Amino acid sequence: MDFGKQDLDLVLVPSGLLIMFVYHLVLLYRYLHKPDTTFMGYENEGKKSWVENIMKDKEKNVSTALTVTGSNTTAAIYLATISLTLCSLIGAWIANSSNAVFESNIIYGDTRSSTMSIKYISLLTCFLLAFSCFVQAARHLVHVSYLISNPSSDIHASTVELSVIRGGELWSLGLRALYFALNLLLWFFGPIPMFVSSIILVIILHHLDINSRDYGSEVSQTTKRNGQRSV
Repeated sequence: MDFGKQDLDLVLVPSGLLIMFVYHLVLLYRYLHKPDTTFMGYENEGKKSWVENIMKDKEKNVSTALTVTGSNTTAAIYLATISLTLCSLIGAWIANSSNAVFESNIIYGDTRSSTMSIKYISLLTCFLLAFSCFVQAARHLVHVSYLISNPSSDIHASTVELSVIRGGELWSLGLRALYFALNLLLWFFGPIPMFVSSIILVIILHHLDINSRDYGSEVSQTTKRNGQRSV
């Protein structure tokens, strides 16, 4: 039985997705059990420190805190709007039956209509997932604004920390969904670009996600430097 170009999709596409899934499963394990080795865990330490400093003198720092949370909420809503717009464009693209660019012989891979439908649905799913994550991230950040601006002193810093970290996690999930969407978008140009982009993307993400710095030691060094300058 001959191995044709249409069979490349059955090998390279699952392999590329498997590489992405395995990397993110390893990243999830490290984030849950060894958060200090991931940049997300490093960011969470900074967020906890920020919340603690804000809650120490909430009346004085409330305007700064609301500005920060408002900026992050605006960014999340902006990315959610982009994701939803792309979903609408993909829906219109699916409805247009005259798209013969990705079904031509120029594309080295499976260009059958059934395969094209799978490509569209997969890409649409990623954008919908990204939209949902960014909306939920905005919801948590809005909740943070309510907690910080609450004049009551019964609001504990741990409650605010939880909402801030949850918002950051959902923001990261939305970005990861966009990364998967980028891979699936390149699948329209053939399984080879999709597989190559999966490898390159994992290498880049590994460089960005890994962390070798200790937040506590950096804070202590900064405190010592500020103390020496004040003297």
